[in-house]
Amino acid sequence: MNNLKQLERLRKVHKLIKLENTGTPAELAQKLRISTRQTYLVLEELKEMDAPIQFNRRTGTYYYEYEYELTINISIQVLAHDKLMSIYAGRGVSNFIQSLQGSCSKPDYLRYIRAKLELTG
Repeated sequence: MNNLKQLERLRKVHKLIKLENTGTPAELAQKLRISTRQTYLVLEELKEMDAPIQFNRRTGTYYYEYEYELTINISIQVLAHDKLMSIYAGRGVSNFIQSLQGSCSKPDYLRYIRAKLELTG
């Protein structure tokens, strides 16, 4: 799964739980546009991060049993073409960069990128 999508889902679920506005698992799945099974996996991932998640049957929503904060920071840096040239010792990399688009969703993308660099080197 795309790592950025997963982080964004965690952030959204955390926000909904803090607001006590998740609804049932099926309703939460609809809000996240994923299956109910995937929703349970996201909730389980939060629980593995020691999130005190509880479900209130009367109100039909998830909530935190006590104060819990989750901070997810995503940083993306865009480098200009001339900066890319200096990083890669002056090699032309524009075609290489285009061939890597979407590669960060691969399970071990750093190894994948290193292998691509060795092939183009």
